[in-house]
Amino acid sequence: MLSDLQIAQQARLRPIVEIAAEAGIAREELELHGEHMAKVRLSLLERLADRPDGKLVLVTAITPTPLGEGKTVTTIGLAQALRHIGRNAVLTLREPSMGPTFGIKGGACGGGRSQVVPMEDINLHFTGDIHAVGAANNLLAAMIDASLWHKNPLDIDPLSISWNRGIDMNDVALRHVVIGLGGKGGGWPREASFDITVASEVMAILALTSGLQDLRERLGRIQVARTRDRKPVTAEDLHAAGAMAALMKRAIQPNLVQTLEHGPAFVHAGPFANIAIGANSILADRMALKLGDYVTTEAGFGADCGAEKFFNIKCRVAGYRPAAAVIVATVRALQLHGGAFEFRPGTKPPQEEFEKENVEAVVAGAGNLAKHIENLRLFGVPIVVAINRFPTDTDAELEAVRQAAHDAGALAAIESNVWAEGGAGGVELAEAVVEACDQPSDFRYLYDLDAPIKRKIETICTQIYGAAGVEYSAEANRKIRAFERQGLGELPICMAKTHLSLSHDPKLKGRPTGFIVPIEDIRPSVGAGFLYPICGAIRTMPGLPTRPAAVDVDIDAAGNIVGLF
Repeated sequence: MLSDLQIAQQARLRPIVEIAAEAGIAREELELHGEHMAKVRLSLLERLADRPDGKLVLVTAITPTPLGEGKTVTTIGLAQALRHIGRNAVLTLREPSMGPTFGIKGGACGGGRSQVVPMEDINLHFTGDIHAVGAANNLLAAMIDASLWHKNPLDIDPLSISWNRGIDMNDVALRHVVIGLGGKGGGWPREASFDITVASEVMAILALTSGLQDLRERLGRIQVARTRDRKPVTAEDLHAAGAMAALMKRAIQPNLVQTLEHGPAFVHAGPFANIAIGANSILADRMALKLGDYVTTEAGFGADCGAEKFFNIKCRVAGYRPAAAVIVATVRALQLHGGAFEFRPGTKPPQEEFEKENVEAVVAGAGNLAKHIENLRLFGVPIVVAINRFPTDTDAELEAVRQAAHDAGALAAIESNVWAEGGAGGVELAEAVVEACDQPSDFRYLYDLDAPIKRKIETICTQIYGAAGVEYSAEANRKIRAFERQGLGELPICMAKTHLSLSHDPKLKGRPTGFIVPIEDIRPSVGAGFLYPICGAIRTMPGLPTRPAAVDVDIDAAGNIVGLF
C-alpha cells in the first residue's frame, strides 16, 4: 500500500495558474511561489464584491482520539466529491504547523486519495506565513525587553509581562526559561516562556482579520503587560505594531494550491484549536465563497472546540451564516469512547481489537457522537454525519452509528470512502450535504455578547461540554473583574481546554456528566478580539513524543523527501 506521501509525489499536478484561471482568478491577482503554489492578492475581493456568496459547509468531528478520525481527509474528499456531482466547490483549510508535523501527528494535508498538494511544501515551509507570524511575534517580544533595558520608560512591571516568544516547533525545554543572563549587556534578567508559533495571538489575528488596515489596528491592540499602577501596555504603546504589520504584509494574502483532483484549495492561517479558534482565515473563506457555489472548511478538533468557536467567534466576525455542518465519526473511535480498549499516542494501534466486531462498544461510545450532534443543533444548522469507513468495520457496527446519528437528530449518516477512492468515494455524502444545504437554516449564536463574562463561560461549559458547573480560581475571579472594568466584558469567549474529552479532563471519554470545570486563569487576546479562559492544565508549547515523526523524515539519493506521513 502506498503511503500518503508516495500518493502525493506520484500525482501529476497542474500549473497553479491553470487552477486559478478555471476558478475565476486572474493572472494579475496571483503572486507565484513556484509552479504549483501562489498567493492571491486581496484585490480579488474588491473585483468580486458584488458577486453573491456560495454556501459554507463546516466539517467538524466527534471528540478526537489518537487513532485519527479523518476530519481533514473528509473535508478535502467532500470538496472533491461535490465537484464529482457537478457542483462548483472550493476548499479552505488551515496551514500545518511543523511542530505537529514532526511530532506525533505527521503531515496535515489530508491522506490517501483526498489530499492537497504539493504535500511536502505545504507541510514544511510553504509560503513562509508561519515564519512571518513568528517574526512579528518575536519582534514584539524583543521590543518589550529592549524597553525594560533602556530604563523602562513605560514603567512596565516585569512580573506582569504576558507576551511569550514563539517558535514553530515542539520544544519542551522552552516552556519555561530564564532570559537576560550574561551581565549588564545581556538585558533584564527574568523568567519567560516560548509558545509554539501557531498559538501566538498574531496567528489568531491573521485568521480573523479583514484586511491590512484591520490587521494593523488589531496588532496595535495586543496587550503584553501592565504598568506598576496596573494599566495595560499594548503593542501600540511600544511602537511595535507598524513594523509587525510590515512583516505580515505578504502573509495576509491567502495561499492557493490544488487537491489531488485539481480542485482549487485555499490553505491559509493556522491557529491552534484548543487555545485559539482552530480555523483558517476569514480572507481565504471570503475568496472561496465568491468563487464557489459550495465551500467546505473545517474547524480543529471536536465540535466542542473548533465548531463552537467557529460559530460563536469566527461567524460573528465574518458575518457568516453556515448552510450545513458535517460531523466525522469512525467505528473504532466510538469503540474507544465506549471503553472497548485503550490507546495512547506513540504506541502501536490495537489492530486485533479492530478486527473483532463490537457493536456494544459502538453503542456505548455513540453517546459522544450524540452529544456533538445535540451541540450543533443548538446553533440551528442542518447536520450530516460522515462515517469514515475502515476495512475492518462491519455492517452491524456501521448500522449502530447510523442509528445513533438519526436518533440524535442528524439529517443523514453516510459512509465515506474518500481516503481510498477520492471524490468518487464521497458522492453519496456530497449529495446528502447538498440536500442539507437546501434545508431551512435557523443559524444562531449560543450567547449574547453583552452577557457577563461568567455567564458566557458557564453557558459554554454546561450546554456544550455537559458540565454540572464551573469553579473559578482567585486569579480568574480577579481578572474577570478587571476585564469588565476595562470594557472587555463584551468580547466573545475562546475556551482553552483539552481536545481529548468533552470535559476539561482528557481521561473522561464518551459523554461525561456531573463534572465541574475549573477555570484556572483567563487571559486577554484583545487584538484577536476574544478572552480565553484556561480550563485545567493547558500547554501552549507541545513536547515531542518518545519517537517523534521527525525520525522517519529524510531525503533519498535522488533528493526526494521520504517518510513524511
